Formats: sequence, C-alpha cells, structure tokens
Amino acid sequence: MVDQRLVIPTICFYDLRLPGAPPPRRGYPLLIALHGYGGTKESMLALAERICGDRFAIASLQGPHQHIQRRRGSQQVRIAFGWGTMHNSQENQAVHHAFVRRVIRDVAAAHPVDRKKVFLLGFSQSVGLNYRFAFTFPNTIRGLVGVCGGIPGDWDSSPTYRRSATDILHISGARDPFYPLERVRKFTAALEQRAPSVEHLFVPTRHVFPRRCIPAIRRWLLARA
Repeated sequence: MVDQRLVIPTICFYDLRLPGAPPPRRGYPLLIALHGYGGTKESMLALAERICGDRFAIASLQGPHQHIQRRRGSQQVRIAFGWGTMHNSQENQAVHHAFVRRVIRDVAAAHPVDRKKVFLLGFSQSVGLNYRFAFTFPNTIRGLVGVCGGIPGDWDSSPTYRRSATDILHISGARDPFYPLERVRKFTAALEQRAPSVEHLFVPTRHVFPRRCIPAIRRWLLARA
C-alpha cells in the first residue's frame, strides 16, 4: 500500500464585525479571535466584542474541523469545531496559517484596517497555533493574547520561529488540568526568547475563558492600539 495525497480547495468561515464609530486616520486595529477545541466562531465573537468591540474590527475564525458533541445525559447534539489533531499536524498548521494570512489580507483590502495593528486572541487549542504563526511570520502581529493554552512543542528546537515585534499577554488558570502550573510557569522565559514584552497572568480558574480577565485584556490591547 502506498499512501496517496490530494490537494483540493476548502472553504473556511469567519464572522466580521466593525465598530460603529468612524475609523481612526490609519484605520481600525484588527483583532483576529480563534476559539478552542469544541468552540464556535459565534461564541468567540461574543467574547471578543465584550473585550473591545467598540474600538477594534473583529474577525472571529471558525476551525475547519467539525465534530458532534453530545451533552452528558442528553440526546441533544451540537456541531462544534476544532483546529485539527496531532495527526497530520503540519498540514493543520499550514491551513491555520493560510487562513489567518488570508483574513488579514481580505479584511484590510475591503475595510479601513491598520495593518500595523493586527492582534491575535486565542483560547486553548488555538493558542499554540497562534504562537507558531506570529513567530513564523515575524512583525505581522502587533500583539498576541493566549488564554489557557500552550506554546509549541518544538519552540526550542525549530528554526522556523524568529524574533518578532509581537507583545505577548498569556493567561493561565491556576487549576487548569490540561496546563498545570509546573508546566506553564516555564512559558514566560520561553516566550521572552523571541518577544519584546511578555506578561503572564495567573487566575484561580480551571480550563475556561476567565471572564474576570476581560478588563485586563482590554487594557492591554488598547495600550498597543
């Protein structure tokens, strides 16, 4: 048996919201928001709008891999989305990178957006992918907010990642079973190898997007926008 491969077009979806106020002289800053495994673009858009919908253009991307979720004890199902698995991880990374780059290009071509003020916001599964993107394409992303996620496993060994003028705000849950404290405490020093500024916040929560951090994320973004 010989493993075969085909390359075929695929369709990716995202939601776009613009502020009601007129754009600044150079255009709106752009926040690209990515949900975690099992999330949706609608749920992540709602979070991003709470953070800075009055000041930022927001593009909320939908993971290209769909699956069915059933709540425990219920027959009701919902369609949820993700960014891939460890199987064919390089291909999943390539799709993520192409998706983000195309969104930046298309949104900036159609709307008044400042290409020098593009930010990434990710939760859980998308955090590591966003780090890969920001430091594979240096100086494309002004700032990156990673919530309850990790850094790439090949962060120290891969020649792909380079220094970038990308500030980092990383938020960790002190009771997160997927990213325990003994693991995440190393993230600050690792990220400082390539980012000019790294802030690492620890909050007393499990593996959820901590709503209590919304004001802090907003302040951090506005300070760079």
